[in-house]
Amino acid sequence: MKINGNEVRPGNVIQHQDSLWVAVRTEAVKPGKGPAYAQVELKNLLDGRKLNERFRASETVERVRLEQKDHTYLYKEGELLIFMDSESYEQISIPADMIGERTAFLQDNMPVVLDMHEGTPIGVQLPQYVTLEIVETEPTVKGQTASSSYKPAITDNGVRVMVPPYMTTGERIVVDTETVAYVKRAE
Repeated sequence: MKINGNEVRPGNVIQHQDSLWVAVRTEAVKPGKGPAYAQVELKNLLDGRKLNERFRASETVERVRLEQKDHTYLYKEGELLIFMDSESYEQISIPADMIGERTAFLQDNMPVVLDMHEGTPIGVQLPQYVTLEIVETEPTVKGQTASSSYKPAITDNGVRVMVPPYMTTGERIVVDTETVAYVKRAE
């Protein structure tokens, strides 16, 4: 779908320079002399490169719609992650570096959403929150529970999270997968 260059908004995926790019930030610029334009910061969905581009209102860009499909994470095989389509039960493998550091949050049979373009996966959306167990943390110091300072803890998947001082080894917590931050104690 063609849109004017000044209509690109953050989150839009566009076809530009024979690749797929997501708009990270946009700014409308109206110089004193010459036509207005949109200054757009783009991130390449395939290799992560960044690019700053100017689009005038007279230019058109190709906006791409991504298909989102529900999948289930099965297992890791070498550097590949294996997912299964929730409808057709077909298995698909994706390089682990597509998810990056957030690979640590994947758990067996976890529901995820794959962003697909023309049948090719280009992104993975993990659930916003996961429940993890604390396997290592500093002991609780008596009287420190009223303090607002947090202490480091390591969870069962190896992720380091800052937790409240009253948390102990063996407790289950909810962690935000986007910010890698403690949310609350798991029920």
